[in-house]
Amino acid sequence: AQNGVNPDWEKKVIEYFKEKLKENNAPKWVPSLNEVPLHYLKPNSFVKFRCMIQDMFDPEFYMGVYETVNRNTKARVLHFGKYRDVAECGPQQEVDLNSPRTTTLERQTFYCVPVPGESTWTFLNFPFNAYVNANQARVNPSTSYTPSRHKRSYEDDEDMDLQPSKQKDQPASARQAGRSVGGLQWCGEPKRLETEASTGQQLNFLNFSSPFDLNFPLPGEKGPACLVKVYEDWDCFKVNDVLELYGILSVDPVLSTLNNDERDASLLLDPMECTDTAEEQRVHSPPASLVPRIHVVLAQKLQHINPLLPACLNKEESKTCKFVSGFMSELSPVRAELLGFLTHALLGDGLAAEYLILHLISTVYTRRDVLPLGKFTVNLSGCPRNSSFTEHLYRIIQHLVPASFRLQMTIENMNRLRLTPHKDYAANRLVSGLLQLPSNTSLVIDETLLEQGQLDTPGVHNVTALSNLITWQKVDYDFSYHHMEFPCSINVFITSEGRSLLPADCQVHLQPQLVPPNMEEYTESLLAAVLPSLLDKFRIYLTLLRFLDYSISDEITKAVEDDFVEMRKNDPQSITADDLHQLLIVARFLSLSAGQTTLSRERWLRAKQLESLRRARLQQQKCVNGNEL
Repeated sequence: AQNGVNPDWEKKVIEYFKEKLKENNAPKWVPSLNEVPLHYLKPNSFVKFRCMIQDMFDPEFYMGVYETVNRNTKARVLHFGKYRDVAECGPQQEVDLNSPRTTTLERQTFYCVPVPGESTWTFLNFPFNAYVNANQARVNPSTSYTPSRHKRSYEDDEDMDLQPSKQKDQPASARQAGRSVGGLQWCGEPKRLETEASTGQQLNFLNFSSPFDLNFPLPGEKGPACLVKVYEDWDCFKVNDVLELYGILSVDPVLSTLNNDERDASLLLDPMECTDTAEEQRVHSPPASLVPRIHVVLAQKLQHINPLLPACLNKEESKTCKFVSGFMSELSPVRAELLGFLTHALLGDGLAAEYLILHLISTVYTRRDVLPLGKFTVNLSGCPRNSSFTEHLYRIIQHLVPASFRLQMTIENMNRLRLTPHKDYAANRLVSGLLQLPSNTSLVIDETLLEQGQLDTPGVHNVTALSNLITWQKVDYDFSYHHMEFPCSINVFITSEGRSLLPADCQVHLQPQLVPPNMEEYTESLLAAVLPSLLDKFRIYLTLLRFLDYSISDEITKAVEDDFVEMRKNDPQSITADDLHQLLIVARFLSLSAGQTTLSRERWLRAKQLESLRRARLQQQKCVNGNEL
């Protein structure tokens, strides 16, 4: 409004919010859709959202500039359509569809979901209490919504009467947006193609027996899914990226009206322009009360979602450098405490605890052709069959990592679950699968529940997908006519009774030193004994070490080569090139776990010692009928 038709106003808006968010921990005061229920947030307010891009829809056109005319005075007013879903019309105003000043612009739409598998402790540590305490948002709901909206069921939303005669309960802006324009009922921005306004034709939610599918990758997930409208640099983002968004919340009831009211919505559409199927319209324009819209002002791709660390660890900012150097100075006692904690979690097995630490800090740091370097999948064999050991070990891991999921590998699950995403061409969307996960998610596969049975075709495909994930760190998305590879970096930890059916980089056989009579009580007491401040240090430790640079000096490289030749000379069968690669991976993460960014002779010898102990254990396991016990 202050800049009139000056096109530079958009840059000024972005700069304004960038500067504001630098002031006095301002991001903490912006309400988050991850923590604050939707019905407590004011429409058109500035919000943030931490999410993963689950799907990317086709670009859409919107009215960047449009003109309204007062029917009585004929006065003309110019409006901007950016950051809006519905045209802004005052009383006695209508949109001039034929105005020469009308400008059509383009924006991209992402379908975003909360980060899959995000641990509860990340929410507890995100400092949003300042917002809750300072604003009465959680106490005084927005007047634009009924306070009972969060209690109303999906079926109630379906039955809600939104006929024009009953629209008196809607906000004035929504009623004004529904005024007549050139003989057509206008409830959206003119000339927009394939947007909310064009998706209500031949659609009636009463025809669908199940609630709207929010397309979360993991079962049981909660939190809002959002349609995210991006105006700048959308080419920088891709599917499965984790973002922190700041933008304008749009939950205009008109968007729901368009979806629910077939008759009115159909009036908006040119039959020649409306080529979307009813299913595509349903999926791409869900009710705003279920899937709110966010018009992005600022977007940042997140390296991690650990709230205890600075958002970007690669920046040479003084605060970040000070934080990292301060934590690295106390790394040794933190590692020792973590090793003790995990040793107790693994029933007194210190060697397994060492390998679990190396696994938890591993990450794919580069790719050579198709080979992912840095992956370190661990198979913990010797786990008690059909016991709750894996379940409680997973609870421990959940308390340490920001995002995780436990996959119970049963015959039924393998045959029934959809692990890989696939394209639904009828709805023109990517249907999520369990393996659509962001980078650095911990995936715990529980094989101890596996019984004898027959895998059908989907089951075989699922096992193949898991094998490809572990071996190549990629997931093949099914586009019906072809498969597309999506590279990933997922930490896979497998628990099994014998050797896993799945490939693993490293097998460690569990040797319990104690057998608790009650695993649940044992786990509860273990977690209760750890101070919250120490638990937070464990969490910082496991996230921070993933981002440290690592190198091997020429001197150590020569020493490793000589060592390898010497071992081969003594016993050519004792070590292969693959074994050397494994040793170098163990040495890498062993060095990083101690805060050392270069390989030392001491760490190399320690890596050899750990591998020797691990192999000795496996040799002790006898085979009966070809099956390892």
